[in-house]
Amino acid sequence: MRFRVDRDVLADAVTWTARSLPTRPPVPVLAGVRIEADSTGTIQLSSFDYEVSARSQIPADVSEPGTVLVSGRLLAEISRALPAKPVDVVLEGTKVVVTCGASRFTLLTMPVEDYPSLPAMPAVAGTVDGDELTHAVAQVSVAASRDDTLPLLTGVRVEIEGEKITLLATDRYRLALRELTWSPASPDISTVALVRARTLTDAAKSLGTAGSVSIGLSAGTGVDLIGFEAGGRQTTSLLVDGDYPAVRRLFPDETPIHAVVNTQLLADAAKRVALVAERNTPIRLSFSDGQVVLDAGQGDDAQASEALEAVLVGEEISVAFNPHFLLDGLSALTTPFVRLSFTHPNKPVEFTGQGSLEGEDLAEYRYLLVPIRFAS
Repeated sequence: MRFRVDRDVLADAVTWTARSLPTRPPVPVLAGVRIEADSTGTIQLSSFDYEVSARSQIPADVSEPGTVLVSGRLLAEISRALPAKPVDVVLEGTKVVVTCGASRFTLLTMPVEDYPSLPAMPAVAGTVDGDELTHAVAQVSVAASRDDTLPLLTGVRVEIEGEKITLLATDRYRLALRELTWSPASPDISTVALVRARTLTDAAKSLGTAGSVSIGLSAGTGVDLIGFEAGGRQTTSLLVDGDYPAVRRLFPDETPIHAVVNTQLLADAAKRVALVAERNTPIRLSFSDGQVVLDAGQGDDAQASEALEAVLVGEEISVAFNPHFLLDGLSALTTPFVRLSFTHPNKPVEFTGQGSLEGEDLAEYRYLLVPIRFAS
């Protein structure tokens, strides 16, 4: 195997392909990146950990086709550190020699025949705008659980009905829902997939900049896979197995009380007031006619309070929230104003965006947050 490739192209492709390599692989070959040089002038880089696979194709001057397996993390570090000159990669016996300008590195190869076959990219079910996918996944994944003892809740539920995709995530304390439109391959498609939030976030971030992202699904074929493809890169992931809880019913049908506040001002005030909130202590929001007062701290501890302008519809109400969960929801909103909809001081509060102080709420993104009970 022998090829020459642009340094930046190689570094970018290796870094992307090696990003999901396991830190403690169950078998040594899974720490490797498979490099396949084709006589047509294409290099394919692949990684796989039995759960997530990644492939990246780049152009190169291939003088001798061939396939090798080398340490992915080491190759990524070396390729990023090389000078800005063309890179020559040559297989010499059991070693790969990487030369760039005056720099020369020798890497040991691993047995390529021991490397598992990568799963094929599932049939494309449709395409979605990359930027919108990245934004939608970021809005929803904040509510996914980080607790691996509850694997179901570490996933994002993806519901597809025709031209509409709905993303849902919960960690039992908050629930996020985001709807977006896409271009399905079949107009009557109807399916559900549960994807690990980490994997979905990574795929959306790394592929979203390429413009349009193709999504493939192979649910119901024995191995349930989801795949994402854009800009010469593709990644697949096994779906999370199990029945996701029926969380949609948690959104209230009607809310007799709602308040509207400037999103950025509320987030800034919450950050300031939360400075005195000890670990696991809430900040309290008291809504009355024309204002909301945020306060934290009590007794002999440090205390803080701040008042903001707010529009209140319905009776006065006070709620207390985990400051981090409150800020996660406010950060996910991209609208100038936020509407907080209440049913009862101890019942979950729904956050939606609003374009103006008196406008209609925009329900494409909904964030439901369970308040913390506080002593009166």
